[in-house]
Parts: sequence; C-alpha cells; structure tokens
Amino acid sequence: MRRAYVGLGANLGDPLDGLRRAAAALRTRPGVSGWSASPVYRTRPLDAGGPDYLNAVVAFDTAEAPLPLLHALQALEQAHGRERPYRNAPRTLDLDLLLMDALQLNGPELVLPHPRMHERAFVLAPLADLAPGLVIPGRGSVRSLLETLPDQGIERLTHVL
Repeated sequence: MRRAYVGLGANLGDPLDGLRRAAAALRTRPGVSGWSASPVYRTRPLDAGGPDYLNAVVAFDTAEAPLPLLHALQALEQAHGRERPYRNAPRTLDLDLLLMDALQLNGPELVLPHPRMHERAFVLAPLADLAPGLVIPGRGSVRSLLETLPDQGIERLTHVL
C-alpha cells in the first residue's frame, strides 16, 4: 500500500459539485482506505485566465500502481467533461497525482512528485492541512515551501468534500 495524494481543481460549471463528485468516486474505488480530504480553497487562476478555481487535496492508501491510478484520474476527468483546448484552459475538473509516498518517477506519462506542485499555493496549502509534516522528495517540507511563495490569491473556505 502507498499513500497517494491527489490535487482536485475546477473553475467551470458547478466547481464545488464537481470536486465533491470526483472525491466520492475516488473514495469508493476498490482497495482505497485511509481516506482524508483537505478543506476547499478558492484561488485565482495561476498562469491562466478564467473564473476563480476551487481546489482541494485528497489522500488515501492504495495498492494500485501509479500509472493505472493516473489513467483512472484522467478517465474521471473525461467523465466530468474535461476538455484540453489549450494549456491551462479553464476546466470542469482537473485531477493531478501529486505524490505516492516518497516514490520518484520521471516517465513520459507521469512525473512524481508532480513537477510544479512546489510552486503552487493551491496545492501546498491543502496538502499542509492534510499532512503538515510531509516532505516532498527533492524539494523540502510542504510548510517551508508554502512560506516561500508570494501571495497567489488563495482563500480557505468552509466547504468539505
């Protein structure tokens, strides 16, 4: 079993409903245990336009290998109407496999840890809520990385997944 951390984001349609439905689908996957979810955050788009995003991170234990889990996340995005017309386009659902324990991969389809997570408050803040002592391999602790980021327009909400 490995501890997987998945980032969830959406800024089209009903973003909160999209995050909740995606979280429910992940929570009920076969073999998932030890489920936890961060609070939801509202964030300005980073390197993109469009409405504000809602973001969260979920964590769970799974025996599933990283690449099949990535494919399952991509299928879930498609089921929620995800389109990819251009890089950083607004989206109905965005699911990113952030970490699987301390596993490090650098493949054509999947890089772990997620290559830009250390630059994004919308990932680090909810991740710090779930695992305050977590260290991102090759980058440092989630808390220390979050402290180095400039204001990225992030607001913690009271919504739960």
